[in-house]
Amino acid sequence: MNVARSVAELQPRGRAVAIGTFDGVHRGHQQVIGAAVETGLVPTVVTFDPHPRLALGYGVDLLSTLERRLELFAEHGVEETLVVGFDYDLQQLEPEDFARDVLGAMGTRVVVAGETFRFGHRRRGDLPLLRGLGFDARAVPFLESISSTEIRRLLREGDVAGAALMLGRPPEVEGTVVVGDERGGTLGFPTANLAVEAHLLVPAFGIYAGSALGRPAAVSIGTNPHYGGRERKIEAFLLDFEGDLYGQRLVVELWRRLRDEQAFTTEQALIDQIAADVEATRRAERPV
Repeated sequence: MNVARSVAELQPRGRAVAIGTFDGVHRGHQQVIGAAVETGLVPTVVTFDPHPRLALGYGVDLLSTLERRLELFAEHGVEETLVVGFDYDLQQLEPEDFARDVLGAMGTRVVVAGETFRFGHRRRGDLPLLRGLGFDARAVPFLESISSTEIRRLLREGDVAGAALMLGRPPEVEGTVVVGDERGGTLGFPTANLAVEAHLLVPAFGIYAGSALGRPAAVSIGTNPHYGGRERKIEAFLLDFEGDLYGQRLVVELWRRLRDEQAFTTEQALIDQIAADVEATRRAERPV
């Protein structure tokens, strides 16, 4: 998939454009993107970075990084994506100017978006306005009860299976592998420790079964209370894996929450519980 950061990088072509932030690329977003793909025109996404809420100074926990969003767009049939920088100038841009300078300049014929999509200065732009400007603007109905907000709520509660049903795939944690305390190796379970982006949502503390790099992974999210830890850590033990992951980007799927994190009376009790978690991970099934 071709990714552009300015309209000038894209050739004017007959396009069907799905437009939105699409944080998480959940099943509702997939329906919007699918509507663009089904037109037979060049399936294109126009998305925004940073997330508009972050750019406007409001808090939001993101479900996916931009890099992961782009990968998911490609998986769902998008040929080209324009990443529009969301800043003060864009916020002040009149919707007619956005339609002309962005959508029109890239050859857009069809625009698809959610029913409540708004854009431009004072959020004055909508799909009827685009129709008035000559675009074939199509509203895609929302899937009932599916939203990024609801997925965030489920993940904060540790309900990764419920979130998976809305996402259409397991939820993920993504980050760069960094040096940790290295206790896992001394216990016989060496872990990859993830440093995640500041605004990326991390699910509730606990022990999870999941996968990474195509193999099962037992994942700990929390403070390591057995050792009196205070700082949140995300550690993944990849079953039957040998290799050096330091400095690499790692995307970890979460399939099932196994238990709360806890302190143990002895280190052997901790080792025994980790071994049980690993066996539970080996038996776990991908939720969707």
